Amino acid sequence: ADVVSEDAARHVAAVEAGSAAAANASNAVAVAKDARDRVVRPPATPRRRVPRIPLIADFPYPVGPAFRRIVSRPAFYLDRATITLTAVDRVAGPWREAHIAVMPIAAPRPESWIRVVPEGLYVAPGDFFVDPVRPVDRAVVTHGHADHARPNNRHVLATEQTLAIMRTRYGDVAGGTLQPLALGETLAIGEVSVRLVPAGHVLGSAQVVLEYRGSRVVVSGDYKRGADPTCAPFEPVSCDVFITEATFGLPVFRHPAPEHEVGRLLHSLALFPERAHVVGTYALGKCQRVLALLRRAGHDQPIYLHGALQNLCALYEAHGVPLGELRPVAGTEKAELAGRIVLAPPSAIADRWSRRMPDPVVAAASGWMRVRQRARQRGVELPLIISDHADWDELTATLEEVDAPEVWVTHGREEALVHQAGLQGRRARALAMVGYEEDDGQ
Repeated sequence: ADVVSEDAARHVAAVEAGSAAAANASNAVAVAKDARDRVVRPPATPRRRVPRIPLIADFPYPVGPAFRRIVSRPAFYLDRATITLTAVDRVAGPWREAHIAVMPIAAPRPESWIRVVPEGLYVAPGDFFVDPVRPVDRAVVTHGHADHARPNNRHVLATEQTLAIMRTRYGDVAGGTLQPLALGETLAIGEVSVRLVPAGHVLGSAQVVLEYRGSRVVVSGDYKRGADPTCAPFEPVSCDVFITEATFGLPVFRHPAPEHEVGRLLHSLALFPERAHVVGTYALGKCQRVLALLRRAGHDQPIYLHGALQNLCALYEAHGVPLGELRPVAGTEKAELAGRIVLAPPSAIADRWSRRMPDPVVAAASGWMRVRQRARQRGVELPLIISDHADWDELTATLEEVDAPEVWVTHGREEALVHQAGLQGRRARALAMVGYEEDDGQ
């Protein structure tokens, strides 16, 4: 822009400082929309005269004497942040053009409407929590793992599959009112628009997209980027703030292809056909993913399940995820388990329960199996690095993809990811939230 008269500049400063003009912001937006058809670009030649239309006639704000001497075709350009007026100023002598920002429409800072409190992540304009760690009045739940989906909330919003998982796990205390929201659908809660998009973590898992007065925040929940036949893949959403996990937020955590790990399991089964292979898997997500991967690898034999895994496997199949022939371990003769794959919770593989198996090969499917000391401490003979969480490369690539100028890290290896986000030119901070567990089955 060229020069604006001193009086006009002072008036603009007053408007931006919150003068009475700012109270008429909605009127300015309406005028801007109405004026789109008559927008005129500034003249190509600075000294070219334009028709003299009093600005006061079209501009809805109170204006001072200096503005009364500014005449032009008013032109309003509406974007996300400002309404800009193109005016011609002849107060200072020759005609000059100037672009005057008259009404900044700044989106509220995210920390002014989302904050961490003892109950969890609180969204003030909607009066609800995302994945609260204590019972609250209104909860939006990202997925069905117990550290994110707690019982006894009064109202719960989640995907239909997540609500089904909560009913299966908690029964009558799953929540007072359970309201399903399909992936991709939008719901207004108070002043906040809420949308769920896939997170790729487990069946029904979702990121929570929050929009409030032009500001968009995405709460990832737990997520992974690798393909999983049992759930919808992660969907990146551009945003102003990305609130992410960092369970495996260190460069040492780089997960191999899960197909490779399943191949190792099948190779061991072929080498030791007389031994049962007992695989420790988390009951929700990991168990069903390992089953689906085994089926895709061509293993069509019956697979045996610990009793703690049966209900959620049945739920997955009821939601259209085929898992092949499954049999309970209970009531099965010991000799029949030779050369078979048996899935059990991680706690069971180190228990006397596993001793029922014929010379068991103890395996565990977890991202933590990258740490050899963990495998040795748990007596794992065959560690399988299969994780339902993003590894280091996936975490950092996701930050680039969503391209949020600001990153908040909820839990996990926060410091390393915060540092990496800073190297990418993003503002970042660790929320240091408590209550989200680091389970060996992750």
